[in-house]
Amino acid sequence: MKDKNFTGIPKELQPWDGFTRDTQAVRITVDKRRYGKNVTIIEGIDPKSENIEDIAKTLKRKVASGGTVKDGKTIELQGDHRDSVKKYLEEMGFRTEVVG
Repeated sequence: MKDKNFTGIPKELQPWDGFTRDTQAVRITVDKRRYGKNVTIIEGIDPKSENIEDIAKTLKRKVASGGTVKDGKTIELQGDHRDSVKKYLEEMGFRTEVVG
């Protein structure tokens, strides 16, 4: 979506140009679900400037886990992968914060 100019606004004034990977604050948390299962939740990736499906696919492959994208803006991975997800997201250029 970064390269498409469908609004007619000059590229310098487009609102999503200021959102780069290093300015987004990505939060990584772990939630305990039914039967004591842990789920790693990744929030804060801008769906307008990033393809969340591709990021989720890459993370699932890196941590060897299942997962999904909820509401087009939150990534959920099965298991507690806080440290490895933080490392991989920082390698991709995101600024991360582990909560909890």
